Amino acid sequence: MRRDGARTPAFGNVKWVTFPRSVLRTFPIVKRLYYATINTLRGLAYGFRHEPAVREEAIVLLLALPFGLVVAPGMAWYVAMVGSLFALLGVELLNTAIEKLADHITREHNPEIGVVKDFGSAAVFCMICLAGLIWLAAIAIRCGFL
Repeated sequence: MRRDGARTPAFGNVKWVTFPRSVLRTFPIVKRLYYATINTLRGLAYGFRHEPAVREEAIVLLLALPFGLVVAPGMAWYVAMVGSLFALLGVELLNTAIEKLADHITREHNPEIGVVKDFGSAAVFCMICLAGLIWLAAIAIRCGFL
């Protein structure tokens, strides 16, 4: 919120590139893709600002992009390594969405909602294990252990 009480946009003072209305009316797919991109960026920005786990995994992904080029034994390995981190970020975003929705439904302790949240956390753990295995295998191959 700004001092005058008005809400700030999701991305601060960033000015969006907008299409002319004639283009959005003439090509509905452009309109749909445009708004889907806006919603995606809004969700990523919210997750990065408000969720520590999303922020940590996004930072790891950004650091892994150049590091993976050095570590990966080949291009297919690089795609698998970075792809596993993108999948991890996606699962973390889904887990965050589940937790936010569950908290919106009720703030009281509910055992069934607790189980749903635990399933989301278990999914994130499985993705962390998969990403770790892929990265360890790539490093082992690069170092000549495999």
